[in-house]
Amino acid sequence: CGALRFHLNDQEAGLDDMRRNIDAWWPLVDRVEAIVMTASGCGVTVKEYGHLLAHDSAYAEKARRISEMTRDLSEIMPQFEAELAAKLKGKIAKRVAWHPPCTLQHGQQIRGKVEGVLRAAGVDLQLCADSHLCCGSAGTYSVLQPELSTELRDRKLAGLHATRPEVIVSANIGCQTHLQSGTDTPVSHWIELLDQALA
Repeated sequence: CGALRFHLNDQEAGLDDMRRNIDAWWPLVDRVEAIVMTASGCGVTVKEYGHLLAHDSAYAEKARRISEMTRDLSEIMPQFEAELAAKLKGKIAKRVAWHPPCTLQHGQQIRGKVEGVLRAAGVDLQLCADSHLCCGSAGTYSVLQPELSTELRDRKLAGLHATRPEVIVSANIGCQTHLQSGTDTPVSHWIELLDQALA
């Protein structure tokens, strides 16, 4: 999505990644309702394409349209809560801890939607204390500031483990891999939990 290289200060390469994505998506723009992102870190970046490419006369309008069309998966799924409730009530017996990524709750300002979908599906969902705080992944932060990143991860995991989860779910691959590096408790994307139960 251009996020990693952009945050590594290789800005022009990051912008080129964004232009390539726009070129790939553009033929489909008039045939789809939305571009749905499952990774909140990518979603927050793609929603910024319009701002980041506003200076580019060849891409500014296309970037604005792509940003307007982009939705996080959690913005789409609430319309299916009734169906999920009918199909999944009682099928997910695990105690689940939810870690809302910063890119979802702070970057995209999306709060409560994942929780609503999971609870509608009958999930025994737990939020840890200070769930608004970062897990320490933060894009390249875990690479550039490993000691602080690990300290934040361990603090977050202590809060998550206090809920006695059998599985931890999140909405961003960076958070998933970072949290998993410090625990034996399985960490996955929240939609995988539903997908496994539906299967």
